[in-house]
Amino acid sequence: MSAGKRSVDLLMALAGGVLLWPLLLVVALAVWLCDGRPVLFGSERMRTPEHPFILWKFRTMTPDAHDHGVSGGDKAGRITRLGRRLRRSRLDELPQLWNLLRGDISVVGPRPPLRRYVEAYPQLYARILRCRPGLTGLATVLFHRREAALLAPCRSPEETERIYRTRCLPVKARLDLRYAARRGLGLDLLIVARTFLPARRRRE
Repeated sequence: MSAGKRSVDLLMALAGGVLLWPLLLVVALAVWLCDGRPVLFGSERMRTPEHPFILWKFRTMTPDAHDHGVSGGDKAGRITRLGRRLRRSRLDELPQLWNLLRGDISVVGPRPPLRRYVEAYPQLYARILRCRPGLTGLATVLFHRREAALLAPCRSPEETERIYRTRCLPVKARLDLRYAARRGLGLDLLIVARTFLPARRRRE
């Protein structure tokens, strides 16, 4: 990662923390009051093929010690009422400001993958993870809704895993590699706008 991009990440993390701390506090209190502890959910992700880290989110599902893999329709029953609202608004991802501050992720880049996929496809992720993983990325803005639609009908962890590996992962990988080949300030700004501005405002 270049020094300039890291400086922007630090500025965004600090500014986000200063501006959004009341919202972070309100959401944390809401999760605690509505769904109990733990308030946060940590998931191991890979920053590089060799370096894992814990990605933090507000908890949106009932805990399950045996939970693994991506979320599909088989996990829908565990999503809490508040969790659905947090996911729709992306407020569950606010704690990732801490990951941004630490340097685990950048503002824009490929979404950080689970270890199991990095180990299953080492050559592919050796190329993808040359870019620091991001809060958002090209695959997020272009494929997130389609991925959710593909995984929603899945009724077992095995089906979710099969659909993800055969129909989601290849598309996301192509988009991540396209971003790596074309990355720059202009593309990053476009991705940020597509991610955080409401769709109605973008059309206007």
